[in-house]
Amino acid sequence: MSALIKSTVSVSSMTLLSRLLGLARDIVIARFFSASDAADAFFVAFKIPNFLRRLFAEGAFSLAFVPVLTEYRSNYSAAQTRDLIDRVAGTLGFILLLLSVLGVVASPLLIGIFAAGFIDQPVKFDLTADMLRLTFPYILLISMTAMSGGILNTWKRFAVPAFTPVLLNLSLIGCALWLSPQLEMPITALAWGVLIAGVAQLLFQLPFLYREGLLPRPRWGWRHEGVQKIIKLMIPALFGSSVAQINLLFDTFIASFLVTGSVSWLYYSDRLLEFPLGVFGVALATVVLPNLSQAHYKNGDDSFNQTMHWAIQLTLIIAVPATFGLFLLAQPILSTLFEYGAFEFNDSMMAAYSLMAYSLGLPAFIMIKILANGFYARQDTRTPVRIGIQAMFINMLLNVVFVVSMLQADFLAPHVGLALATTASAYFNAFRLARELRRDAILGPPESFSSPLLKILSACIAMSLLIYLMLPNFDLWGDWRWYRRLAELAWMILPAILCYGTMLWIMGFRRQHFAP
Repeated sequence: MSALIKSTVSVSSMTLLSRLLGLARDIVIARFFSASDAADAFFVAFKIPNFLRRLFAEGAFSLAFVPVLTEYRSNYSAAQTRDLIDRVAGTLGFILLLLSVLGVVASPLLIGIFAAGFIDQPVKFDLTADMLRLTFPYILLISMTAMSGGILNTWKRFAVPAFTPVLLNLSLIGCALWLSPQLEMPITALAWGVLIAGVAQLLFQLPFLYREGLLPRPRWGWRHEGVQKIIKLMIPALFGSSVAQINLLFDTFIASFLVTGSVSWLYYSDRLLEFPLGVFGVALATVVLPNLSQAHYKNGDDSFNQTMHWAIQLTLIIAVPATFGLFLLAQPILSTLFEYGAFEFNDSMMAAYSLMAYSLGLPAFIMIKILANGFYARQDTRTPVRIGIQAMFINMLLNVVFVVSMLQADFLAPHVGLALATTASAYFNAFRLARELRRDAILGPPESFSSPLLKILSACIAMSLLIYLMLPNFDLWGDWRWYRRLAELAWMILPAILCYGTMLWIMGFRRQHFAP
């Protein structure tokens, strides 16, 4: 097994643990708070710093920082590389400290911008603003954590950064179970959980940096050559790397005007989509970026193209069947995980509708992460930005068109229009990125993927027919205990996976097709 596959498996394993605990976290939140006004308030208060986290930390910053750090490690001395780390830590930390203070002070203004539908609901608005004051400093803490993780990833220490998100899930679960009963407003325990998690995640990575001799000693370095290069790469990447997050935030803005529960239904369906997206898509993108950067600086175009081709083919093999499975099993999965306590049948059905819409875009969401890295590894952030901005405006236009159309047609779940718009814009984004890479001779012709894709689709059709034949009556699902639901779900998923794998083998897929 190559080092690339081992690294991907390592990151995927840690991410799988994090996602499983994330599901446990969402199960606890759904059971305690359902899709209520309080839950909507927390999800907005959490989504704003979470959006900034993906924008600054895991998004634009990481995509700019890792290639530049790789360049310094490859072409400069160890002392110069450590100096870059120190300057980045000091500059990033100071800027985000100011941003955090401003965010805490201006929390009511931010809620008025990002959840304008709450303005006419004073209690809900004030609760959201109060919780944002607790959650906003998370952006500072998690960005410094992301910088630490970027350093470790560059040194091919992937497991520690991949494990770190587990601490957020443990913190939220613990605060929901033990802190919320002690508070006058129980939901605020979750906001405290976010703040506690930010501190824990940063402290967790510091010993591993110390062991590698890479522990930052923050120093201001705005004019440092490497810092300036990162900033120049970051500015356009702020849009290009986080178009999906901007789209989701715009979804929240529109959902705040819809019926109570719309924000929560979109949250739960998005969280389930994040499971395969995080376990495979983010893990693969995390491993591919430093390897593409190294190929660009050391190994040449052949290695670069080979890595891209492998990542795309592996994405198709895993993402396409996951799309079929999530679409067909959306309601059973949501019912099995969340339909207990305050979370009722209507909530699981409403969330299932949006999950089905989101699931259609899963291959595109993962492909964007892989294709964009083909530009970022070469320090080209302008092209993904230009395409990303186009996709963002298409998403906003489709949001309005789909939701207004559904409201006029008296459709019971207009929030589904938001998910469909996000999916459509993602395919536009992925198609345009692939076209540009093909133009740069970085990506092979479409014909090189058509034969494997046809085989994958054929295997998925066989798998879907099997799932359809095994589906029970959804009306019965809510009457079963959790273990019966879980058993029924496993009874469908495991044979479906076996069917898909067998069909791929029959059509000629072998171990070498999974190797870079």
